[in-house]
Amino acid sequence: MLQLIGVIIAFILVILLIRFKINFGFALIIGAISLAIFSFNEINLVEIPLKMIGNQEFLIDTALLAILMTLIYMLAKIMQETGAIKKLIDSLRTIFTKGGTMAAVPAIYGLMPVPGGALFSAPVVEEEGEEFNIHVDKKNFFNVWFRHIWFPVYPISITILTTAKLAEIEVADLIRGNFLTFVAMVLLGFILLTFFVNKNKDFIKSKKMDFKCIKKECKGLLFILPPIIPVFFGFFNILFNVPLEICFIFGVITSIIILLYLVKTPKSEFKELFKKSITWKFAMLMIGIMVFKEIFDITNSSIAIFDMIQGFNVPILLMLILLPLILGLVTGYLLVSITLSYPLLLPFFDASGLSVIGFTSLIFMSGFLGYLISPIHLCNVVSSSYLKTETIKMYPIFIPTAIVLLLIHVLIVLYVL
Repeated sequence: MLQLIGVIIAFILVILLIRFKINFGFALIIGAISLAIFSFNEINLVEIPLKMIGNQEFLIDTALLAILMTLIYMLAKIMQETGAIKKLIDSLRTIFTKGGTMAAVPAIYGLMPVPGGALFSAPVVEEEGEEFNIHVDKKNFFNVWFRHIWFPVYPISITILTTAKLAEIEVADLIRGNFLTFVAMVLLGFILLTFFVNKNKDFIKSKKMDFKCIKKECKGLLFILPPIIPVFFGFFNILFNVPLEICFIFGVITSIIILLYLVKTPKSEFKELFKKSITWKFAMLMIGIMVFKEIFDITNSSIAIFDMIQGFNVPILLMLILLPLILGLVTGYLLVSITLSYPLLLPFFDASGLSVIGFTSLIFMSGFLGYLISPIHLCNVVSSSYLKTETIKMYPIFIPTAIVLLLIHVLIVLYVL
């Protein structure tokens, strides 16, 4: 019970600290410390830092992801400072009219399965959203929503691969189980985007924005290369088993070099560009998330949450939804949600009456939606930070849409799979 109270306090503490404009990374570390303190009945507090220091995988992953986050921000900022984003948007408008760029660009960048990837598309969504008078919280929602539309069906996602392995099913079977919900997610996003764009049609007319008359300028499409190039570096992971983070680090460095070449930046401006684009805050965000996740794992806090759900004697179907959803919400990490919840829920498989694909797909999508709306989900954090808003401010649209998608998936699991 004490440990469960610690989880709740840690979560509330992180949100409150963010509200008081404390750096998100520091807020997570403080939340992790409070979580550890409330776990003193379960583990010797001295063991926690020793286990973290002794975990080489944790230290290396944290360092690599901190470097990667810094480089991603540098690329996004340089694209903004050099005018590459504006040129890219002008060209994309010849293909995606009426705000479609706000969906297409995050979706394209979503093909790069890297934590915090929403940072790539945030500058594009910000500028395009201004043209349609879309409120910043709606821009934030569209950036995160469309960035993640591929997650349920992306075959090279580490979470898809791990989940299929845990369930001992083919990746194709899991994708089949998630596919209809993926289609529903895309449709929901486009319905909302169309609604908010049309809602502001008077503003659009007042700006005399006739997208049919935009010059067919395609040169700007070259600037989609820098954010896309790291995707191809991901194949080094598949072909040569190079760690994904290292693949993307080299991919983003290559992208920055190519971007500077494309915009023909004079060498005299390099120093000023790098000075404007380097920041420590996104590295700190990544460190905070990794520390919080590690302490959550070490203290076995997932078992406390599972015991709480069991204690309420909830129906098995509801338990299959709640545990991965809560773990995704609390940890902000989809892989953690799945790997912690699946072994705990597996004993209920026979009693659930579901097919193995339906059972696995329900756990996956529940964890995914909890992770998607989590205030400590890195994409939510970096997107909100870039757009100068807060994740919880998009909840009035984010949570109802996620609930609708979850209900759709439950119906699919019960009556289709």
